[in-house]
Amino acid sequence: MPTKLGSALAIVSLAAAAFIVAPAFAEERSCRGALGAVTVDNLRVPQGATCRLNGTRIKGTLQVQRGATLRASRIRVVGNIHAEGAANVNVARSRIIGSIQVVQGRNSKLTRNMVNHDVQYFENRGVISIVRNRIAGNLQCKENRRRPVGGGNRVQGVKDDQCAGL
Repeated sequence: MPTKLGSALAIVSLAAAAFIVAPAFAEERSCRGALGAVTVDNLRVPQGATCRLNGTRIKGTLQVQRGATLRASRIRVVGNIHAEGAANVNVARSRIIGSIQVVQGRNSKLTRNMVNHDVQYFENRGVISIVRNRIAGNLQCKENRRRPVGGGNRVQGVKDDQCAGL
């Protein structure tokens, strides 16, 4: 009897193992140059690279690394845009389902975007322009060397600190 029970447990274990699926990991694509109307999971602009996006759909996060430049128009990002130490981050006429965070970078321009969460600029040292965006969360700007410029932004949350007048 123990032999039949052991065999039955082994069969059940093997059957259960057949239904276990390894977790799916989103692919990360690097951008050097240009991407048009394609869909990607996550996108990274590598250190020092320049990436031009036009009509690109990103199902995850868009990351801009140190010294990199992003020029994006009419993109859709389901996740966040995160830039740390970037040379330039320019996003126009785009839809960001998450947040935009630009930290310790140089120049940045946000023009006519729809952002479902927060827009944050912290400790940047270049020119920051934030014009005619619709932001469902907060617009927060702190410790930037130059005060951000712009206006015409509709913010549902709070316009904070250096961005209070935008």
